[in-house]
Amino acid sequence: MITVDQLSKSYGDGTRALNDVSLEIEQGEILALLGPNGAGKTTLISIICGLVTPTSGRVTVGGYDIIKEYRKARSLIGLVPQELPTDAFDTPWNSLRLSRGLFGKRPDPDYLEKVLRDLSLWDKRESRIMTLSGGMKRRLLIAKALCHEPKILFLDEPTAGVDVELRQDMWRMMNLLSEQGVTIILTTHYIEEAEAIADRVGVINDGQLLLVECKETLIKKMGQKCLYIDLIEAIQALPESLARFGLELLQGGWRLAFRYSRSQDSNTNELSADIPSLLQEIAKAGLTIKDFHTEQSTLEDIFVSLVREPS
Repeated sequence: MITVDQLSKSYGDGTRALNDVSLEIEQGEILALLGPNGAGKTTLISIICGLVTPTSGRVTVGGYDIIKEYRKARSLIGLVPQELPTDAFDTPWNSLRLSRGLFGKRPDPDYLEKVLRDLSLWDKRESRIMTLSGGMKRRLLIAKALCHEPKILFLDEPTAGVDVELRQDMWRMMNLLSEQGVTIILTTHYIEEAEAIADRVGVINDGQLLLVECKETLIKKMGQKCLYIDLIEAIQALPESLARFGLELLQGGWRLAFRYSRSQDSNTNELSADIPSLLQEIAKAGLTIKDFHTEQSTLEDIFVSLVREPS
């Protein structure tokens, strides 16, 4: 649905906002773009939406070049920006009618009613926008982006500053739209948002796209597991027989930590994930286990490790 090929953006002061970014997005998928402030997330979606001119590279939307075939490409896109609406004295109903008309769409009151009802705004359709709560204004931004029936929806920090209930409502709405074939790209600072709804996750830092991966595959490939072993009696130092396992002594000697990768390869020490052998060696060393449990890396752990690495 979207192809980004070697896209770069530099500004007059020498700032390089994007550096040779390439990306393909399939129809109906939900892609979450993660990255710290200034990483290039908003620049990337602004270029795709036709709001910023790239320095080099090419982008097609639905097969249309965003520069040579701007109108056709833009007609497929709905954009939910970070900013709240400025037409404070208008009503949600009039705002949606105007936005739909600007895209050359014929009036369709039934469709606009459905959009407002889906977003719990129907009862506020004749209220002035200035009287709406912050959460309702966020919903209205999404309604305006959907009013011309786009095939692609961009959401730039859609749940920033909203309460948990509203955030979950938006997640449900995004999943519903995806099921209907709408392609969704969102930027977010909430790692749990990407974990909850995204099919794939992209990580951007310093204008570079570090990776784009299915979230389950990403966690499987890059995540780690940790086996925590609690002892009946604390120890001052690890027995020499356990040195080969790379154990870490925690909580004043009351706990052992054994870290290992979820995906083993030919270069990985076979003993690194041989938990039965580890437990046997612990028993041979005269240590008594009180309890043990495992934890695995989250998407947030992986994200933090990626953006901390030098580009």
